[in-house]
Amino acid sequence: MQVEQLDERLVRYVAPNGLRVLTEQLPGVRSTALGIWVRSGSAHEPVGQTGIAHLLEHLVFKGTERRSAQAIAQELESRGGSLDAYTSRDHTNFQAHILDTDLPVAVDVLTDLVRRPRLEQADLELERNVVLEEINGVSDTPDDLVFELHTDALWQDHPYGRSILGSPASIMGLGAADLRAFHQAWYHPANCVVAAAGSIDPQQLLGLLEAEGWFAPDDRTASSPVSAGVARQGLRASVARDTQQCHIVFGTDTIKASDPRRYAFGLISTVFGGGMSSRLFQRIREERGLAYAIFSYQHFYQAAGASGVYVGTQLETADQATEAILAEYGRLAAEGLPADELAVAKQQLKGQIVLSLESPSSRMYRMASSELTQDRYRRIDEVLAEIDAVTASEVLAITAEYFAPERQSILRLGPH
Repeated sequence: MQVEQLDERLVRYVAPNGLRVLTEQLPGVRSTALGIWVRSGSAHEPVGQTGIAHLLEHLVFKGTERRSAQAIAQELESRGGSLDAYTSRDHTNFQAHILDTDLPVAVDVLTDLVRRPRLEQADLELERNVVLEEINGVSDTPDDLVFELHTDALWQDHPYGRSILGSPASIMGLGAADLRAFHQAWYHPANCVVAAAGSIDPQQLLGLLEAEGWFAPDDRTASSPVSAGVARQGLRASVARDTQQCHIVFGTDTIKASDPRRYAFGLISTVFGGGMSSRLFQRIREERGLAYAIFSYQHFYQAAGASGVYVGTQLETADQATEAILAEYGRLAAEGLPADELAVAKQQLKGQIVLSLESPSSRMYRMASSELTQDRYRRIDEVLAEIDAVTASEVLAITAEYFAPERQSILRLGPH
């Protein structure tokens, strides 16, 4: 077992079979956040099986070798804890937040879900309908659907453009054997990261994991990140839909999660559309009254990233809003951020980061993130120092390349 001290109370363990375990002890709390990340998501799905990673995440909750669906739901909730899961493009997560005394139960339950699901055809038929309803829910929610459509248009045939939920056709085409094969390929120690933060005894956790078979020899290897691919830039597309508003997404491909420029991107996004004081909110909503909802977003994946803007507006003002937002893109690309805005953005971003680390769950996510993106772990003071070190010239280089109006792909959903 390789052991490395990453921070004052944060330790990483790497088992001979490839499993990575991270623990951070937080004094003064009585709870523990425990998560298991499987390093495969929608980007790792075989062609023709879109949605299988997300469907598998659902199906494991239908029962394991030792627990029924009801027993899984009750095991931690009856103790005041919680159990949750999600699927992303790069990974799938299963997590629990529990009292420190319930760590053995949490390890047992999460191991059951990840390593010992039943994956029976009868359960699949039931859960398939649940996922189809989830897909229908997105289709009926235009401010969700527009992001799905934009992502598909931006990334074209690249795996990052696939819907995490899949399509009705792909979900209907999956059988229990397909899910078992996907589970066998990816749900093994070398492809997993375990992270725990809070009131935690690292040696107790390692002992519990060993008892559950997590350190047993296994010759399977971790998944590889997908290639970056080529995104479509400068697209202008419109999808007709009978809605009360026009929903518009602007966006382009950007950098991967481990790129050191991500802090500069965070500062730019904060100023551009990160809150009520942002340029877009003040210009589009407060000064011109063209929208109620407007914000910028950014996603950093293992192989690439995306940055953009969403606005919801009336048909009569959609063109005005589009022109005004592109004008703000143009100003940002040409000028970057002046010293006063950059200084305020640094303080805002640093405050958000520090405040976000007040809970065991956020600490757990932070630990796992550096491992999942294969990036070097940074102490909080290092992160804050890197943010402070961002210069106006570095920001201008980024805005000139990534925020030029002509680079943005724009998709509009709504009445014509």
